Amino acid sequence: MTTVVVVKKAGQVAMAADTLVTFGDTRLGHRFESNTKIFKVDTDAGPSYVGMAGTVAHFPVLRKAMNAMPHETLRLGSKDEVFDTFTKLHPYLKENFFLQTKEEDTDPYESSQFSVVIANETGIYGLYSYREVFEFKEFWGIGSGRSFALGAMHAIYAKARTAREIAEAGVVAGCEFDRNSAGPADVFTIKMKETK
Repeated sequence: MTTVVVVKKAGQVAMAADTLVTFGDTRLGHRFESNTKIFKVDTDAGPSYVGMAGTVAHFPVLRKAMNAMPHETLRLGSKDEVFDTFTKLHPYLKENFFLQTKEEDTDPYESSQFSVVIANETGIYGLYSYREVFEFKEFWGIGSGRSFALGAMHAIYAKARTAREIAEAGVVAGCEFDRNSAGPADVFTIKMKETK
């Protein structure tokens, strides 16, 4: 799996992720391939960073699908915009990339099969498999290393000066204690939009 975190503090948002890919018991580290779990998408409102947890197959599919969307359709600046964007994206993923949506017979909705975090000038968001969207006030993490990352970020949030510092601490903790996460980490920051 992975460790991906998003943080908001002091007028800055940050996203960080480990770079290890696993295939069952096999580990493919950064030394052997340039693995990234974060990609940038440009929208009319500015850039957003998207980080994912889930099967490796999702990474190129979601990146290509989002970058193929018209800018006026790709909106990620609020909970509702994230929901609307991924609701429009879901049938496209099924039709063009053959997304398997079935998990269990009791599922309330078709699953998108992935967890995503988004960081942009408006804040930090999380999206889960049934397209549930959350807007986080301080920080969050996804992937198998998230528990370690959340603990580390919680411990330093009040003392740290920047979102980047907190995100780096989260990923370092995930890499230290989660067997499916390893460095080096990718870290991206964006200045938050000033609100009046």
